[in-house]
Amino acid sequence: MLVAAVALVVVLTRPDGNGGDTGSSGGEVFLQNAAATGPDPFTKSTARATNASQSPAPLPTPTRSADATGTRSVSGAAPGLYGGTQSTASCDVEQQVRYLADEPAKNAAFAQVQGISPGEVPGYLRSLTPLQLRVDTRVTNHGFRDGGPTAYQAVLQTGTAVLVDDRGVPRVRCACGNPLTPPVAQKDFTTTGTKWAGYQPSQVVVVAPSVTVVNVFVVYDPEDDGWFAREPGDTGKQDKPTKPPTAPPSPSVSGSVTDSPSSQSPSSPVPCVTVTGTDTPTPKDGVTPPVCPSDSTSSSPASESPESPASPESPASPESVSPQSEPATGDNTADGTATNGTPSNGTTDSTERSASVSPQSADISESSSGPAPQSGPGAADVVLADARPGS
Repeated sequence: MLVAAVALVVVLTRPDGNGGDTGSSGGEVFLQNAAATGPDPFTKSTARATNASQSPAPLPTPTRSADATGTRSVSGAAPGLYGGTQSTASCDVEQQVRYLADEPAKNAAFAQVQGISPGEVPGYLRSLTPLQLRVDTRVTNHGFRDGGPTAYQAVLQTGTAVLVDDRGVPRVRCACGNPLTPPVAQKDFTTTGTKWAGYQPSQVVVVAPSVTVVNVFVVYDPEDDGWFAREPGDTGKQDKPTKPPTAPPSPSVSGSVTDSPSSQSPSSPVPCVTVTGTDTPTPKDGVTPPVCPSDSTSSSPASESPESPASPESPASPESVSPQSEPATGDNTADGTATNGTPSNGTTDSTERSASVSPQSADISESSSGPAPQSGPGAADVVLADARPGS
């Protein structure tokens, strides 16, 4: 019981032993450079020297809003979250196993942090995947002091070599052999340590465990500006080139697709088409075009006007009804005589008459005799429709 109590006290202390900072308010967050060993390391470094510089490749977008730590989180399975060198492990896993095996106290402390037995440590380490962080990452780090683990909050720099579990969560910092766990929420805290170039608190992320086991990590290789796939637990021997991850669609793009108007508005004028015999026009984009007038066919206004409103798909079809053509002459008097002296009884040559009206009212030439149709309520409606802009 006494050993357990001491271990609990040690876990809740800072690396320097001056009190815990794992509470929800106050505390310190230590900034840890990628290559620095840091305070109270578990082992010597097992990280392989690599280029930790930032790369131009896109980083995964955080999939969740700020978590309890006040930091954005991203899924451990997100493609491009981690980097590395194809066919090369960022950490020497077997050396890590040997270091801990040589010091049983540290091996036991490591097992305690990860919630496993000391005998399970070698297999646990070999199940992890050596990778590199591609974004500054918040974690709970653990040093070894006075025979046990010490927990403290830390931000690991981009380029830090880590061992990652099958949910994509960093579990070991290779530069010191320290076990890692998810960060603890802190509302008000101060940062300790030297800030590196490019460090921005707003860009720090927390890696959230993937909902499912990660079958393959999609990794960016900064040395050749390429991408490769690495299976969990592999040290690079089975790496294969892969395609870059596809960026998710922007909300503004998806919104513009649903809000975009159709290619042809139903109220837009539709050009007429010529048909033969009893054929009917073929609808296009949901709109049936009107039939162009034919000089060889005579149709009376009475027979066509009831048919035009009956076609809901053809808003422009009323324009082919002959009462529409009456406003086009515009000069007829009450006695059927045009103001320009030309009789309106159809004796004028059809070619000359059709030249004086719009193409949509050209069927006025089809009436071979009789006075011009008298305007009625239906004709007035057509006239108003033609007077609208764009009709």
